[in-house]
Amino acid sequence: MLDTKLPDFTLPATSDQQFSLSAQAGKVVVIYFYPKDSTPGCTTEAQQFRDLYDRFVAVDAVILGISRDSVKSHENFKTKQALPFELGSDVDETACTLFSVMKMKNMYGKQHRGIERSTFVIDRNGVLRREWRGVKVPGHAQEVLDFVSSL
Repeated sequence: MLDTKLPDFTLPATSDQQFSLSAQAGKVVVIYFYPKDSTPGCTTEAQQFRDLYDRFVAVDAVILGISRDSVKSHENFKTKQALPFELGSDVDETACTLFSVMKMKNMYGKQHRGIERSTFVIDRNGVLRREWRGVKVPGHAQEVLDFVSSL
């Protein structure tokens, strides 16, 4: 998938928006997939992207967080954490499937299917330039910013 042009996709997003990859042409797009709104790791990750947001904007990058939560859940999470970027709702797993982020996970000894925390950077021409899978949250947003700044 690296160094290939991604197909367009559209997701309902916060702020009564639709996020379409094609509408981002000319910008660097950072898409991060996370398991669930308002959980500790996902909250910390969103806060780190929030805290670096102005620096992403300065290098002409757009950030989109995606999970399978509803837009209503996303709106609450976005408001509570004062997130300056949109969150996409992927209840039918369109983007999750495109980026192959659905995995079998163990929680309290039970297996369930869920999103593997992953981040993708798409260049100004819609080409996937970098991916991180199985992301560990501490320092991740800064690592993504460092990469985006090098494009």
